[in-house]
Amino acid sequence: MRAVLLAFFVLASSSPASLLPGGEASPQKETRRGACVRCCDSDEQPASITSSRYVRMTSDSAYSLPKVRPTIDITILKGEKGDTGHQGRSGPEGKAGEPGLRGSNGRKGQKGHLGPPGNSCKQYHAAFSVGRRKPLHSLDYYQPVTFDAVFVNLYEHFNMFTGKFFCYVAGVYFFNLNVHTWNYKETYLHLMRNESPAAVLYAQPSERSIMQSQSLMLDLREGDEVWVRMFKRERENAVYSEESDVYITFNGHLIKPAVE
Repeated sequence: MRAVLLAFFVLASSSPASLLPGGEASPQKETRRGACVRCCDSDEQPASITSSRYVRMTSDSAYSLPKVRPTIDITILKGEKGDTGHQGRSGPEGKAGEPGLRGSNGRKGQKGHLGPPGNSCKQYHAAFSVGRRKPLHSLDYYQPVTFDAVFVNLYEHFNMFTGKFFCYVAGVYFFNLNVHTWNYKETYLHLMRNESPAAVLYAQPSERSIMQSQSLMLDLREGDEVWVRMFKRERENAVYSEESDVYITFNGHLIKPAVE
């Protein structure tokens, strides 16, 4: 069938001209032999001349071959993977968010290990109780009261020679002084903190001797001293005691150590 059509196209194209009635030649232009017509659209450019397909057409031919669009394998154009770039600078810090709700309490943890021992040189206790068996008469304007009997002297904080308690542990202390007055003589004593009187024990002269007491608490710093001083005025000042009994006592102890 294709051979018959091809022979028909050859005969038609070989005619010099179409004759009109009267033997005149037709004004219709003769189609050039071997003219080629592109089968692709005008806005599509073929990849190469070999990839486009052309057909020969005459003015009366309606036969054409199907259009074929070129394809390119882009995988052959892909390059190698590049190196990783440097990390950029961090951006500005954002605003702090609102605090969240308090979470529920967790489970109680296990008991920790035993801690290291503390400083063995630091003592957190202090106490003393001393007495005097000999009576005492004022000789000077100011006269310290010494003691000759020891009941308690923890860590030797009380100096028996000077009659003064030296504070090694800062904190709150309680002190108490007890004396026995002498008949017809005045009793005037100061309970001293360093060189300042903290309290007074006083008894007027009387025909009867009585026991007299004074107590107070002091907040001491390390290095403070507490002692008893006899104060002489116009009258004779004295305290009573006997060798067989103790009538004069001076006591003190730490109540609460200072918080370091």
